[in-house]
Amino acid sequence: MIVSNDEIRGVIVEIPEGHRHLRTTLVLQDGREFTFQEATIANIVRAYIMVKTHPVHTAIRLTGRHLSERKRDFAEWQLLEAS
Repeated sequence: MIVSNDEIRGVIVEIPEGHRHLRTTLVLQDGREFTFQEATIANIVRAYIMVKTHPVHTAIRLTGRHLSERKRDFAEWQLLEAS
């Protein structure tokens, strides 16, 4: 599925009441909504910047992994660069 700009009715970026982290919701012209947690958007942005600015790399693949050892306050499930 590819979503183009003309298929998007709007984008909502907010910190919902009672939460600390951003949520990003894409609202499509047909009424469907896709809501992403902050960590997901942050990973997409990180990968986008890496590919866009790197002189050689033209792709990056992020793979979901469960981490038993992680930084404090980080989720167990992370999207990390695949080798």
